[in-house]
Amino acid sequence: MRNEHKMTKIKHHLTEDLMIAYASGNLAESFSVAVATHISLCDQCRAALESYNAVGGALLEDTEGAALSSDALAKTMALIEQHPLEDQVQAPKVSNVPAPLVDYIGTDLDAIKWQPIGMGVKQSVLKTIGAGNARLLYIPPGTAVPNHSHSGLELTLVLQGAFADETDYFSRGDIEVATSDISHTPVAADGTSCICLAVTEAPLKFTGLLHKLMQPLLKI
Repeated sequence: MRNEHKMTKIKHHLTEDLMIAYASGNLAESFSVAVATHISLCDQCRAALESYNAVGGALLEDTEGAALSSDALAKTMALIEQHPLEDQVQAPKVSNVPAPLVDYIGTDLDAIKWQPIGMGVKQSVLKTIGAGNARLLYIPPGTAVPNHSHSGLELTLVLQGAFADETDYFSRGDIEVATSDISHTPVAADGTSCICLAVTEAPLKFTGLLHKLMQPLLKI
């Protein structure tokens, strides 16, 4: 499935460490989804990924390959016959969801089933395997997510609208990489509801008593 997205000027990008970990397959599924989604929207990071992959390919060429079993080709052909090409190819669908997210949330941001978590903010948890938690956040215009810090890494990728916090302004395609030394209060910009993909390595550390008490129920 191919998504046709209008490219916006992206100024907040992935770190080199995240790019290398993704290229080498060393990220948990939750973080891989966020990285892949940003790359699908960002020409600069997509070009950087291609360079990392090129370096990795060159290194592989310098290593001695393992011998294939005598029946490897037969097994591969059998798999292809079980899944004919005509069954795999589907007509492109119009979507406002970046391709890496489609298998998790479908093709329409407006069709997402949200869980209210207070003050108009809603979430939809993605089902991923392994470390980290991934969720979509819906933040009404002008609404703030309660002040919090982090016990580990947090990635926040804007899919719709924009938000601002103590560090900068983030619009569609921008990704904020927040580490344990950052405490912030993201506020959605006026005009359009902000929808973000947020991935956390560990539960957030809220400063307000009410949100601390609600946190075990909301699993954030």
